Amino acid sequence: VQLVESGGGLVQAGGSLRLSCAASGSIYSINAMRWYRQAPGKQRELVATITSGSNTNYADSVKGRFTISRDNAKNTLYLQMNSLKPEDTAVYYCNADVTTMVLRTSNYWGQGTQVTVSS
Repeated sequence: VQLVESGGGLVQAGGSLRLSCAASGSIYSINAMRWYRQAPGKQRELVATITSGSNTNYADSVKGRFTISRDNAKNTLYLQMNSLKPEDTAVYYCNADVTTMVLRTSNYWGQGTQVTVSS
């Protein structure tokens, strides 16, 4: 199973970006999916979670600005980021609990995509 993020880049404060994470491989089902981020010198933090039933949860720092969503038919996770702030600058990672075709459930990470917000 592979998770591949895309959509990162450089944006001015107040701008928007949309991250995508495409899952591929021997996938039977995808359970919870998450976005994490890690800024330089800081620990990785959970940004948002979406369950298989599309229930969502957000870190307080992004509530009202970020929206997590998923397209189950495409095995793809999204993060719409609006009103970006310089403190949102980080490498953003996709994470998912995936059940494979042999009915084994494991946790997987993407390689990360850089988001840089200039002031």
